[in-house]
Amino acid sequence: MAMKIEDKKILKYFAKKIVEKGLAVPAIFLFESTKYISFIAGQTLIFLGPILTFFVSDKKYYNLVDLLERKRNIEYLIIQIEELNLSIKR
Repeated sequence: MAMKIEDKKILKYFAKKIVEKGLAVPAIFLFESTKYISFIAGQTLIFLGPILTFFVSDKKYYNLVDLLERKRNIEYLIIQIEELNLSIKR
């Protein structure tokens, strides 16, 4: 199944924020190390949702969690982070 355009926009936005804050390398390390257990990581984020949604909007948080539960989305996010990070360093 192909990724929706809206999903790509969300992941690109998230990648942009990661790179802007200078967290590209730690984020890539984290996502690479957890992409094979992404479903379990997603369920953990759902469990922590009531606490973490004090800081971010509910809808955005749970949309992102839903996206991060799929391995192909994690791989897409990693690629976006790498491409943005390279374009900034040039």
